Amino acid sequence: MAEATAALSDDVLLREDAAGVTTLTLNRPRQRNSLSEALMAALTEEMNAVAEDPSVRVVVLAANGPVFSAGHDLKELTAARQKEDRGRTYYQDIMKRCSTMMLSILQNPKPVIAKVHGTATAAGCQLVATCDLAIAADDAHFATPGVNIGLFCSTPMVALSRNVDRKHAMEMLLSGDMVDAAHAAEIGLINRAVAADLLDKEVSDLAIKIASKSSMTVSIGKRAFYDQLELGISDAYAYTSEVMVKNMLTHDAEEGVNAFIEKRDPTWEDR
Repeated sequence: MAEATAALSDDVLLREDAAGVTTLTLNRPRQRNSLSEALMAALTEEMNAVAEDPSVRVVVLAANGPVFSAGHDLKELTAARQKEDRGRTYYQDIMKRCSTMMLSILQNPKPVIAKVHGTATAAGCQLVATCDLAIAADDAHFATPGVNIGLFCSTPMVALSRNVDRKHAMEMLLSGDMVDAAHAAEIGLINRAVAADLLDKEVSDLAIKIASKSSMTVSIGKRAFYDQLELGISDAYAYTSEVMVKNMLTHDAEEGVNAFIEKRDPTWEDR
């Protein structure tokens, strides 16, 4: 979404719907799209809304301005230190809100694609890692730099460690160094890095391709993917076998198989 749009709106989050693809754009460019209370609330609300909206088949998470997201709003966090408990209650509430926001993406039945430019650091990097897919401009950078300011990126670590190997995750967490987009793709933090002028097209093409599938089937697959990762291999096979049985009994599976046999395009009814 063009940065000009940001100048016309005070909303911290923008929404655009087109052909089954909903684009949610972080819109705090002057604050480096830091995750303020208001932005986390808005993103959680919209994620919950698209989850229930049958017209939405894919979600793209983008950002206005030169930075994707700098993580938590440190000014809000610092202000809370003036409270009688030095901010403990506030910090507990903020971390809970952030986790709820991340889970609204992870547990959303619609696939979520991060479209990343600039830098994504700390909880901003966590946001990218939480999305189902991520495509970044080749000049983008990623980091979990909390260790540099005495605040370890413990919650970003949850998403990071579920995307990249332990050694790579620990290096990012312990060094706080920036990782370029090419390396981020190599270690699995993002799907791929593309030329900045091709980012919009690459993300759009992927979103349209996924949106053309049965939304019900995609939802079944997304949930099963994450659920089976938490199981031992025997239990994972038992669980996914039952998922496939239930999937086979749906209308869209019957339609899809018949269309394949009959060499025609399927007509999805998302049931």
